[in-house]
Amino acid sequence: MMQGVNVEATLRLARASSIPVIASGGVSRMADIEELLKVAHTDTGAGIMGAITGRAIYEGALDLAAAQRYCDENRRDQQPGDQQRSDQQ
Repeated sequence: MMQGVNVEATLRLARASSIPVIASGGVSRMADIEELLKVAHTDTGAGIMGAITGRAIYEGALDLAAAQRYCDENRRDQQPGDQQRSDQQ
């Protein structure tokens, strides 16, 4: 049974590291993606760059398209016109 991502530990690692961090393990629902993106948007969590979601997707607990759309729409580093360009692809 999936328990959810350990956001606090991932944030601690991102704070302590000078390289990008990918959350791995425990991503089991959309709320996990939302929480990771929320802390990634803080200055101290800026190193959180992604998440591995494999099991949640193939077991149907996470809709990949919805998760990607949410992340694309809520990116901190999005530049003006980015959404328009991605919509045209």
